[in-house]
Amino acid sequence: MSAKPILIKECEIGGRILKLETGRVAGQAGGAVLVRYGDTVVLVTATMSKTVREGIDFFPLTVDYEERLYAVGKIPGGFIKREGRPSEKAILSGRLIDRPIRPLFPKGCRNEVQVVATILSVDQDNAPEIAAMIGASAALHISEIPFQGPIGGVIVGLVEGEYVINPTLAQAEKSLMHLVVAGTRDAVMMVEAGAKEVPEDQVLGGIAFGHEKVKEIVEFIEEFREEALALGLAKEKVTPVLAEVDPQVEEAVSGPATEEMTAAIRQCIEQRMDKQTRDAFLEEVKNKLLESFRETFPEQEQSILAVIEAVEKKIMRRFVVEEGVRIDGRALNEIRPISVEAGILPRTHGSGLFTRGQTQVLSVVTLGPISDEQILDDLGIEETKRFMHHYNFPPYSTGETRPMRSPGRREIGHGALAERALEPVIPGEDTFPYTIRLVSEVLSSNGSTSMGSVCGSCVALMDAGIPIKAPVAGVAMGLIKEEDKVAILTDIQGIEDHLGDMDFKVAGTAKGITALQMDIKIPGIDTEILGKALAQAREGRLYILNKILEVIPAPRPELSPYAPRIIHTVIDPDKIREVIGPGGKVIKKIIDETGVEIDIEDDGRVYIAAVDPAAAKRALEIIENITKDVVVGEIYTGRVTRVTDFGAFVEVVPGVFGMPGKEGLVHISHLAHHRVNRVEDVVKEGDTIVVKAIGFDNQGRLKLSRKEALPPEPKESTPHHRRSKGRQGRH
Repeated sequence: MSAKPILIKECEIGGRILKLETGRVAGQAGGAVLVRYGDTVVLVTATMSKTVREGIDFFPLTVDYEERLYAVGKIPGGFIKREGRPSEKAILSGRLIDRPIRPLFPKGCRNEVQVVATILSVDQDNAPEIAAMIGASAALHISEIPFQGPIGGVIVGLVEGEYVINPTLAQAEKSLMHLVVAGTRDAVMMVEAGAKEVPEDQVLGGIAFGHEKVKEIVEFIEEFREEALALGLAKEKVTPVLAEVDPQVEEAVSGPATEEMTAAIRQCIEQRMDKQTRDAFLEEVKNKLLESFRETFPEQEQSILAVIEAVEKKIMRRFVVEEGVRIDGRALNEIRPISVEAGILPRTHGSGLFTRGQTQVLSVVTLGPISDEQILDDLGIEETKRFMHHYNFPPYSTGETRPMRSPGRREIGHGALAERALEPVIPGEDTFPYTIRLVSEVLSSNGSTSMGSVCGSCVALMDAGIPIKAPVAGVAMGLIKEEDKVAILTDIQGIEDHLGDMDFKVAGTAKGITALQMDIKIPGIDTEILGKALAQAREGRLYILNKILEVIPAPRPELSPYAPRIIHTVIDPDKIREVIGPGGKVIKKIIDETGVEIDIEDDGRVYIAAVDPAAAKRALEIIENITKDVVVGEIYTGRVTRVTDFGAFVEVVPGVFGMPGKEGLVHISHLAHHRVNRVEDVVKEGDTIVVKAIGFDNQGRLKLSRKEALPPEPKESTPHHRRSKGRQGRH
């Protein structure tokens, strides 16, 4: 039996070699590709079930991004010592792959498709999520799965005014933008970006620049499939059984449904119905239509409803494209009524309530010491994170009931998007030494809660008195494309997201973009349409920013009285052990006595957090006393600890918690300007005196002088002159 062939193919991306390999591993998967980019290695498999999944009305695609900590030479933390639930980074990377490939499967496909990306080795200069995205495209393309790709994906950086493909770690640190672009040969499918207030034209230029490289990757994967087919390592595509409506039902229902739904939607527009009223009204119309056809097609209820919903979508899109009017009566660029409230919660550190139409988000800030930062146990180089944004989407926000469980992929994705939008304006640890946690609670949802959480969180940050660099707002844009006609919608609501072709979220300051995310349901759009969407989004963003600034024009001048006050100092790293003490004895006593929290970094930075400023000040004094060095030439106020025949010992830096302070000897000759016969004539034990540090002896012991710390004695008052004057008197 001859050995199975192995195909390895290479191309260059961003100055580094990308290798795709198939035929060596995971032979039973539908398609398996081993991707190597630098020293990053990812195995990506794509497999489809043999049978249709019954009883569903969506395409069951799953993308699993499996991080393995051995990939970066780490052993997992915790008691079990194995990987547990996916990290946030893994969930976000899985979503990054899912979004550009999902629209490229046949409509009506109900076979389960699973893509699994297993991260085997990570070189931090070469992003594993990009290798996994390219691998997913290649694995799907060589499999029998009816994938209408391939796609390619790259990261675009902006370093010193130049666009860079897949920036290295060093380049990424200097980059003003982290832009992920994915697409087919003909169009952009997905955009995800974090940026440092980058203008729209530069972001658009980055998208176009990235798409040119995407085209090269697509061509490379096409060639990879052709060579794999020739070697018997790729499979011919299958024709899936697609969920389709019975043609007889469609023909019978379409006409009456079009007439009824057109009239109903026009009524919704004219009366500007809110979501609940509109939903109830349209549901009643649909039920009447269903009832009228139920007798004719007794076992085709799902097909009847599918035709009615398809008609509803078509009519609603037609109103937008042909008449420029939306389901709630708004113009295409009109934003729903906005309400902004700051400081509505009395005991939290900062709060903001943002309402836009029927979307409402409450954001709350909590400040804590640096020790509260999040510890990261993933494949990245960052080990901790001091700014966090969490997003909660309870069922009551849409008037529904469902079990309340831990955050899902949607919550994690929306939370990360808002965090990315706000992170560029968060002050650095050197100027604002706090851990910052934001939580956005969605109280009511009718479209774009993620951008609502950006706006509410900006208000909460300013209400908390956090000196952000600039206020941030976000807006969700939509798109409806019918042949050559394109309509761009500002501030889309839920139904427009569902029936439209694009959800394009843009957040930023007045200066530029800080975050961007585009999800698309059609086979891509060109950069000209993207440019128009970005320009319209900027108008919407500035309008919302002005609404925020009318309520809270700048961060509060003071922190909440319930927020901790953090003061910091820097000590010699060699003295850290003195502050901590044996077994942590000293630092524990400082904390017990003052009630503060203390964080000490390895480089000597010390952070003291306390709600009571006096307690923080007391803790700082103690630490300064422990670490203070006596400087020759400086004047100190000290306490006499003991007296000897030859001088007095004076403690110039007091000890704490039984630890010795710093003391030195004032020799009898340095007690006063005049001659001193007995030490006790000048000082006694327990006295507080002023001394000057004059040096150290050859054994390193501190030498002090009271004489040099005192002003000179007047000549007429010295004992010598008094004696001379007395002798003259006797003559």
